[in-house]
Amino acid sequence: MKIFISADIEGVTGTTHWNETIKGKVESEFFREQMTREVKAACEAANKAGAKEIWIKDAHGTARNIDFSQLPKNIKMVRGWARDPYSMVQGIDDSFDAVMFIGYHSAAGSDGNPLSHTLNPSKIYEMRINGERTSEFMLYSYACQYHRVPSVFLSGDKKMTEEARRINSNINTVAVLEGVGNSTVSIHPDVAVDRIDKQVTSVLNEDRSKFNIELPKEFKLEIQYVNHYDAYTYSFYPGAELVDERTVRFISQDYFDIIRAILFMK
Repeated sequence: MKIFISADIEGVTGTTHWNETIKGKVESEFFREQMTREVKAACEAANKAGAKEIWIKDAHGTARNIDFSQLPKNIKMVRGWARDPYSMVQGIDDSFDAVMFIGYHSAAGSDGNPLSHTLNPSKIYEMRINGERTSEFMLYSYACQYHRVPSVFLSGDKKMTEEARRINSNINTVAVLEGVGNSTVSIHPDVAVDRIDKQVTSVLNEDRSKFNIELPKEFKLEIQYVNHYDAYTYSFYPGAELVDERTVRFISQDYFDIIRAILFMK
């Protein structure tokens, strides 16, 4: 069994302020350690379920946050950004049996997390696909499903786990925090690790085919930007159109076209 893990930090237990997510800030040290612990729990659980190889994409900020010396020896760690369309799931292909998402957070425009955003919070006010508010989980679980790799597990904020189950009714989730205005209510970090271990062990012993979903036949991507001049600029991407002063639309029947457009429009 070959497993892919994509890990972010804004949905890691207790994360509440941007300073806790920025490498080099003193406040971030604990949360990068907790990110490592939650990824480690998922890896060790996957190994208990029979994983032979685990790829991990550090998918936050510098993409150099996880202390992979703490992880099992059968991992391959993807650090930094290749700057290809797969971004937070760089390296995914049809050789993987399942993908899991650790530390994921609510979408831009959502009240599920004080740090809710989609990709670039300084530029993107909101992103929608086929009229649905789009999270990073939606973007990259779709990218995995494009290669027929099912999303089987997600941990993160409560609203993100609810969205994940709406997109994929069979996915297993662990909510480690809940956003309330500009605050969070979190479970204990050790409890988060224990729950991730338990749920991942369980889900990887299930029939993984039931986690596959059917992607839409057509994708209408709409990005609303914070600044009108960004919308104007990105409207010149081939096939894109300016919908209003701050919104650009791009439509394709091929999902790879969508994530490629996002690479150049974010």
